[in-house]
Amino acid sequence: MAQTPQPALFSLIGNTPLVEVSRIDTGPCQLFLKLECQNPGGSIKDRIGRAMIEKAEADGALKAGGTVVEATAGNTGIGLALVARIKGYRVVLVVPDKMAIEKVLHLKALGAEIHLTRSDVGKGHPEYYQDYAARLAREIPGAWFADQFNNQANPYAHESTTGPEMWRQSGERLDAIVVGVGSGGTLTGLSRYFSAVHPELEFVLADPKGSILAEYVETGKLSEVSGSWAVEGIGEDFIPGIADLSRVHRAYTISDEESFHSARLLLREEGILAGSSTGTLLAAALRYCRAQTTPKRVATFVCDTGTRYLTKVYSDGWMVDQGLLKRPLLGDLRDLIGRRYDEGEVVTVAPSDNLLTAFNRMRSADLAQLPVIDNGKLVGLIDESDLLLHVTTAGGKFSSLVSSTMTAQLRTLRPNASMQQLREIIDLGLTAVITDDGHFFGLITRFDLLNHLRRTLS
Repeated sequence: MAQTPQPALFSLIGNTPLVEVSRIDTGPCQLFLKLECQNPGGSIKDRIGRAMIEKAEADGALKAGGTVVEATAGNTGIGLALVARIKGYRVVLVVPDKMAIEKVLHLKALGAEIHLTRSDVGKGHPEYYQDYAARLAREIPGAWFADQFNNQANPYAHESTTGPEMWRQSGERLDAIVVGVGSGGTLTGLSRYFSAVHPELEFVLADPKGSILAEYVETGKLSEVSGSWAVEGIGEDFIPGIADLSRVHRAYTISDEESFHSARLLLREEGILAGSSTGTLLAAALRYCRAQTTPKRVATFVCDTGTRYLTKVYSDGWMVDQGLLKRPLLGDLRDLIGRRYDEGEVVTVAPSDNLLTAFNRMRSADLAQLPVIDNGKLVGLIDESDLLLHVTTAGGKFSSLVSSTMTAQLRTLRPNASMQQLREIIDLGLTAVITDDGHFFGLITRFDLLNHLRRTLS
């Protein structure tokens, strides 16, 4: 019987380029980036997705018509789904609710079934993503639990492919590799490979602030208390079963702010659109390189593509909301505005637009209300209730003009108004309009006020 040929897509997994950073200060060192974003699924996890499935098939753990189950920050799920769907398997994934919506949509596009769960609980809680996935694997007939955190095919993928590629592409001249740890597969696989071909190579850990791994490397003590972080895919509140941290020479704790700004720096200076974990790795790599007194050749990874983080890392509004992008403080109510009109951040409509235009803009921007601007001046607001009331009344149509439906009587405040005056408007269920002599600055919603309090009181 003729063997079924391997899908052509599988040949595109691995053999990703290694490029040198040329426009960012790397001190006395050369810094190289392995562009794992160029895998067909857009991340380094394509390697382990294929390796784990093929090992499970060979072992008989995954049979025809079976179901692949995994707990994932998104990228492993994409790698698994990419391979599994081509091979005809059902895919069920448990994803923490902090994951970027772009990843979730990508997984759904690949046909994966998604279970969102809490990202604010730890191991042992029934809603913890790994425990949740393990439970589903036990309950679904014919299911195979990929279990990347304990699956030896995970580090083997990097020992057999990633390591040899890096060694060959570097001309067999590398002094250090900067890695992050999610499952620990990349670090463990590279450690095994380089312990044989270049035992003197140093491994440097890049760890998000809140994770326990950097402290463990530096002190040998396992903290029982972890924090939270916005970076996706790396950092843990436990030591994964396959993680070998014994060859890590140095560990850097990197804040979300530094991670995200480093990712933006990489795009601005090198034109590489990368994800949040790449920002963490780059920040640690730059710290390491700049601290050296002799030239070294250092490598790290562009773990995944930044197209999955356009609504997060590369959104000024989201960055401001999270307190990760600081605007100059003005000392008045303008500091509470989430989206500034004078900075081009506000979606608006004109009074001459029709209601369908207003509805489409609300829907596309996920907004409940829009300022109505006429010749640069604020003339009203239109919200979902205005639309609903109009189109459900006799004769109401989406072709009607915004001017016929908008609220023109606005509660405005000057920037120097007091917090008490702001609260009085917010407590009425209204949106505060911040203006000064006809100059419109923006709106303050309940969410904006809550977000301000979260940043200032937490």
